[in-house]
Amino acid sequence: MASDPAGRIPVSLERYRVDGVGVKLHVRAAGPDDGPLVVLLHGFPEFWYGWRRQIPALVDAGYRVVVPDQRGYNRSGAPRAVAAYDLDLLADDVCALIDAAGRKRASIVGHDWGAMVGWHLAHAHPGRLRRLAVLNVPHPRVFRDTLRSSPAQLLRSTYALFFQLPVLPEWLLGYNDGRLLAALLRGSGRPGTFDDTDLAIYRQVWRRPGRLRGMLNWYRAAGRRALRVAPPSAPVEVPTLVLWGAQDVALGRQMAVPSAAMCVDGRLETIDTATHWVQHDAPELVNRHLLDHLAAEG
Repeated sequence: MASDPAGRIPVSLERYRVDGVGVKLHVRAAGPDDGPLVVLLHGFPEFWYGWRRQIPALVDAGYRVVVPDQRGYNRSGAPRAVAAYDLDLLADDVCALIDAAGRKRASIVGHDWGAMVGWHLAHAHPGRLRRLAVLNVPHPRVFRDTLRSSPAQLLRSTYALFFQLPVLPEWLLGYNDGRLLAALLRGSGRPGTFDDTDLAIYRQVWRRPGRLRGMLNWYRAAGRRALRVAPPSAPVEVPTLVLWGAQDVALGRQMAVPSAAMCVDGRLETIDTATHWVQHDAPELVNRHLLDHLAAEG
């Protein structure tokens, strides 16, 4: 049995639930109730624990930190329908988290799919955001344009096409207690980024009924959305930090500069030695960049 994830984090974590749109969200939180609100959004195939190296630094700096399991993951609800994972609903979930904290606005920090939700929030609900930080995910317009112009990036993204298939991806990723998914997580990061205890914790989460389906439905919903909705072209008005691990095997670094350029007040920080799992590979540097960004005026 895996250890309690909270036991690996040296701060006291609260636990509560928030009603999203048709789903209950499991939330961990820490820090002073009256501190500036920061919401941390994980990506695939993680859960709130993916921010274990950032939570203590933010709490020590006086922030109120809210860290949900996004829908489909861990202890949050996992609807069966692909349509339940549309970006509009995922963004509404974050607005519900902000409301539940008794706030009108929050700073959003997102990695992977959590970063894509952050980009969408910045366009759809800019008034709910104070600042935005995105880790290793391009702006959706930049991503679409790069897929059209770069055969190399298109090849890197073929796994997402495989995830569009029904049933088979869930079976393959879950086979033998998630052996392949664990290998992909460990193999795409730096040596030692994910230790045996981390992988045991992740496997425990992946075993929950319906969670692999929920996690993969994010990709399926995005595929459907891409067929009917063009990515936004208007500049992002929210002050934005783009953090990019240059050794990402799935997303080319050539998308980092144009993503920051999509923002009126955008700043790019590239970490040459980090992979897609930048917040795990270089936690102290990532934390410093996040704290500098969050502390800025605006």
